[in-house]
Amino acid sequence: MKIENAIRALAGTLILVGTALAHFVNPNWIWLTVFVGANLLQSAFTGWCPAETILRKMGVGKGK
Repeated sequence: MKIENAIRALAGTLILVGTALAHFVNPNWIWLTVFVGANLLQSAFTGWCPAETILRKMGVGKGK
């Protein structure tokens, strides 16, 4: 899997999970969604994404 696709999948999953947890468990989980959105916004301007660093250390994107 390409690193860009992995980042999109991770971000989408965290947004959906955070929204579901905020709805069913505790409204404070919405901060997870806010954090992911803010991270996506800052990475668009700075070109640096913490998730990319973590995923690369896990070996994502080093395949064929």
